[in-house]
This record gives sequence, structure tokens and C-alpha cells, in this order.
Amino acid sequence: MVLAGAAPAKGILFFAPEMFWDFVLVALLFVLVYVMIRRANAGLPIPPIRKIAGLEAIDEAIGRATEMGRPVHFTPGMSGFGPETYAALATLSYVAKTAAQYDTRLIVTNRQPTVHPVTAEIVRQAYLEAGRPDAFNQDDVRYLSDWQFGYTSAVLGIFRREKPAANLMFGYWMAEALILGEAGAEAGCIQVGANTNVFQIHFFIVTCDYTLIGEEQFAASAYLSKEPMLTGTVVAQDMVKILIGLLLLAGSVWATVAGNADKLVKFLSQ
Repeated sequence: MVLAGAAPAKGILFFAPEMFWDFVLVALLFVLVYVMIRRANAGLPIPPIRKIAGLEAIDEAIGRATEMGRPVHFTPGMSGFGPETYAALATLSYVAKTAAQYDTRLIVTNRQPTVHPVTAEIVRQAYLEAGRPDAFNQDDVRYLSDWQFGYTSAVLGIFRREKPAANLMFGYWMAEALILGEAGAEAGCIQVGANTNVFQIHFFIVTCDYTLIGEEQFAASAYLSKEPMLTGTVVAQDMVKILIGLLLLAGSVWATVAGNADKLVKFLSQ
């Protein structure tokens, strides 16, 4: 009786039917990433990454510090390992290489004890690649405090005592964003800030000379390194975002003309 009343099998589904269009977009992203990376590695033309003023200003900031004979301060943010921190570490590699080439002192401060040894190795490797391993100073890569405002206070002390000419703040930032931005401005630093926290980004906008907003920070590593794999990935992601934007626009027009958005929702849920 139980077997007789059982519903007939419908086969095995690998994902919910209503997620079909999500699957299509993800598959399209994978295909575009593969194609763009292959084209970039082969030297074929791909859409360029637009100029980002904040990244263009890094060379200016380091050059100004070199002319003034003062150090550059760099911080990878307040969070542990995550997307923002990885982007900040990629930027740190470029900053360290440039500072080594200019023979400019670089001070790197860390809040997270797990991030500290990674930043130290990145800076060491950058000086080695620049052919100046003897110029690397371990004491200039500093772990300050894992307490949010303890770290902030320590950075303010560095601004007061060592008077850096440039302050580069990348990564993820919280309530300390305004404090550090104001302190850097008061110290006379040229400042470049990057943040993805929508509740704090405006503090960098009003206190920093240049600000990277949201995903501009993630494009930083591709823009600075010109690495084909990174560039191809960023270009493919942007192409999918443009496609999604066009689909949203087309869907809005369709729903407006049809006068019933339920038809569009039903179609996309099939």
C-alpha cells in the first residue's frame, strides 16, 4: 500500500528549477573568465581597465615622500584575511617595490597578528626583487594591537613622531576611518584611502586626497600589476555586470509595458 501510494520519481535535479537563470549567469561568467584569460595570455586585445585616480596617485605620493625625505605609511586595514585584505596585500607589493626603487622608507602597520608576518614577507620580497635586500628594515613592519582603537592610537603616535609624507589606507575600515583620515590630513600627508564599508567610505572621501570606492579596490591588483590572469578576470566580471544591468533594464521596460510584473517573475522562475 505504501509503495503503491508513493509519488512517481521525477529524476535527480542538480539544482532547484527556479535557480536556472542563476546557473546560466554563473556558467557564462566562468566561460568569459576563461576566454579573457586566454586572450590576455596570448597578447590578444581585451577591454582595458579604466584609469583609477587613486592608484595613479600612489606613485605621486611615494615621489613626494622621497623628495621630502620622509617615510610612507601603509596599512592593510582592520580585518583578518578576506577579500579586502587580499586586495590590500596586492597593493602593498606594488607600494613596497616602488618605495625600494626610490629608496624611500616604508612603514607598514598591522592590527591583525595573522596578517603581520605576511606583510613582512611581502615587503622583504619586494626589496629583494628591486635588488636592494639590504635596505629592508624588519622594524618598519609593525604589529601594533589587535584592539581597534589601540591600533588607531598607535598609528596616531606614528604620525606625530615619524611624520610620514604619505598615508596609504587599503582594506576594510570601521569607526576608526574618520580618526585616521583626520590625523593624516593634520600631519600633512597625501592620503589614498580604499574601503568597501558603505557606512564609513564617506569619511575617506572627505579626509583623503584620493578614494577608491567599493570594487575599485579589488581591481587594484590587476591595474597595478598588469598580470594577464588578474586583468582577464576583472574584465570578464565587468562584462557580466554590464549584461546583468542590461537585463534589469530590459526587464523593467517589459514589466512596465506589459503592466504586470508577475509575468516576468513567472518566466524567470521556470
